[in-house]
Amino acid sequence: MNFKHLHYFWTVARSGGVLRAAERLHVTPQTISGQLQLLEQRLGKKLFRKQGRRLELTEDGRTALRYADEIFSLGEQLEEAVARGDSGYAIKFRVGVADAVPKSLAYRLIEPAARLPEVGRMICREGKMDVLLSELAIHRLDLVIANVPMPTSLSVQAFNHKLGESGSSFFAAPALARRCKGRFPENLTGMPMLMPGHDSPLAGRLQRWLDRRGIVPRVVGEFDDSALMKAFGENGQGIFVSSTVLESEVEAQYGVRVLGRIDEVREEFFAISVERRLSHPCVIAITDKARGDLFTQARA
Repeated sequence: MNFKHLHYFWTVARSGGVLRAAERLHVTPQTISGQLQLLEQRLGKKLFRKQGRRLELTEDGRTALRYADEIFSLGEQLEEAVARGDSGYAIKFRVGVADAVPKSLAYRLIEPAARLPEVGRMICREGKMDVLLSELAIHRLDLVIANVPMPTSLSVQAFNHKLGESGSSFFAAPALARRCKGRFPENLTGMPMLMPGHDSPLAGRLQRWLDRRGIVPRVVGEFDDSALMKAFGENGQGIFVSSTVLESEVEAQYGVRVLGRIDEVREEFFAISVERRLSHPCVIAITDKARGDLFTQARA
């Protein structure tokens, strides 16, 4: 591939048109149009379509742009490394975190990768699972961290690597905790409860556990966002559940107390990668840390 052609394409896509790109590159519009045609012939795909007077990227054009972004970003890193006199090669680590994963846990999982000396830049994305997996499939992400395995219904060639699992702890603000009379978990009956939303894998497991034990709390709220649920719990609006592995962080951050722990309602966490056998140093650092000691407390 002629990277001069690719650079012309990248400049047109980022500038919004051939004329602006020609001004930036100090060449004629005809030159750029000719270079674009050569690139399209090389790829065998149309990269732009005309939309009125404007050029619009095709689906193949959007794919090409994503790769061009990476290529020319790497070129900028090369210039920076040479200017600094770096002797090593600094890698970029791109990780996606499913929005259902608690942020404090995501930090603890990713932090070992951030400390690797060869990591020059880390890019973290948060979003819905299906969106992150589509980014993983086209290599815009190196890893996705999630609290569920990759759905079998998605046509994405990727692999689940289990990081660990944790039981659940019940938390309450101090004033509300004092109102919970009797032994746990029977003392949950009749107390205000904040539940995870129906889309959370924890919701069904928690409700089934409550039903089996004959415990009937007074559900006062359901939350898709676990951080928002904890904020309501911090202000005494209800009892809430979080992973036992995060007990110390939850108590310190929200000023709440642990009412009790259960092992029957467990939450799993996964690293999803296009690699069946892990080789990326950042991914290895994350999995080794998680399996080595991060979830030791939860397994005990």
